[in-house]
Amino acid sequence: MATMSLTANVEAVRHFNRFYTRHIGVLQGFLGSSFTLAEGRVLYEIAQHEEPTATDVGRELGLDAGYMSRLLRRLEHRGLVRRTRSDADGRRAHLSLTRAGQAAFSRLNQHTEDDVAARLRPLSSGNRRRLVAAMQTIEGVLDARPGRPAPYVLRPPHAGDLGWIVHRQGAVYAEEWGYNEQFEALTADIVAGFVRQHRPAKERCWIAEKDGEVVGSVFLVQHSATVAQLRLLFVEPAARGLGIGAKLIDECVRFARQVGYRTITLWTQSELEAARRLYKKAGFRITARKPHDSFGRKGLVAETWELAL
Repeated sequence: MATMSLTANVEAVRHFNRFYTRHIGVLQGFLGSSFTLAEGRVLYEIAQHEEPTATDVGRELGLDAGYMSRLLRRLEHRGLVRRTRSDADGRRAHLSLTRAGQAAFSRLNQHTEDDVAARLRPLSSGNRRRLVAAMQTIEGVLDARPGRPAPYVLRPPHAGDLGWIVHRQGAVYAEEWGYNEQFEALTADIVAGFVRQHRPAKERCWIAEKDGEVVGSVFLVQHSATVAQLRLLFVEPAARGLGIGAKLIDECVRFARQVGYRTITLWTQSELEAARRLYKKAGFRITARKPHDSFGRKGLVAETWELAL
């Protein structure tokens, strides 16, 4: 009986694999481009990491050294990838995208977002939630490692999420830092301004969701033609330590670069040490400090941080 059950499970998985590869079209080239799926993934990994080695990329993608080497040779031959010998160890070479490689990746990345959006758009909000939850379940079951944080997903806001942001930031900042209703009013103004003046091509809001519950959020809005502003970074206390805050910042930086901003600025308070550590790790630097009395508190120090892109 156990053997029959395993056989049935194997066939179900193979059936799903056939359905999904046909549905996303991976057998017909990567998003209609001249790249294979493996080549597209290699470009993505190099773009997302600072000068990784071939071993780093191969390990991340689960590719053996020989196949990885052949992929890199093809991409180098096309003028998309360059190798630079390590100063510390001449046996190691760091990978980076050439100007042509960056342009190719930018096109692929935009095509990926457009393709996924086109597949999700016909679905109802409820079915989108079901689909994402099912994908999270698959990822969590197949990649269950001891000590591995439970998976979460970043998504655009749904109905009710913006109100949740105002409510939870007002409640948590009151409890943890003693901020009064003035802070909640400021949060509400920022959220309302995002809705009223939203520029979809240049602005985004990301919601972090874990186990079907909203656990974090961030906004990236246009400050000027070349400067974006990161606003209202927040992670629920129970979800801290899972890397959600760092991932939200990473998404802001990735999107800002993609749409052509040159700088990201943000405004925070000197006492918010956890957030400040994340900003510093992401490469932001303090450019201004100003004492002020706000939110029912005296002696606060506001800080402006900036990241050059």
